[in-house]
Amino acid sequence: MIRALASFMLGIAIFATAPARPTAAAEAPFEPGLMRLAEVLGSLHFLRNLCGEKGDQWRGEMEKLLESENPDPERRARFIAAFNRGYRSFGSTYTQCTSSASEAISRYMKEGEKLSRDIASRYGN
Repeated sequence: MIRALASFMLGIAIFATAPARPTAAAEAPFEPGLMRLAEVLGSLHFLRNLCGEKGDQWRGEMEKLLESENPDPERRARFIAAFNRGYRSFGSTYTQCTSSASEAISRYMKEGEKLSRDIASRYGN
């Protein structure tokens, strides 16, 4: 009994004097929505240009998102990866504007609007 108690106390003493390990930062509740928004912007950038829109409107919207978030380098890389994933996901499917591509544009426009509105209303200041 005394030996068990001594072992227990020694364990507590070792634990108490051990250097604290940094804990991983908890993901903000709005982070998945922002990453999805970045992916939607990438998809729209590809699809809208495929279907005749000229310019970089959707890349510009992504740049605005990055400016407003001012992410650290790791988080910035995740945003960019999400945008590129959205862009590439349709690049392998569509080589010309079709009715399916136009429908995808419509769906992604609605989803992007909803994500923006929901994030702003829930977490905006």
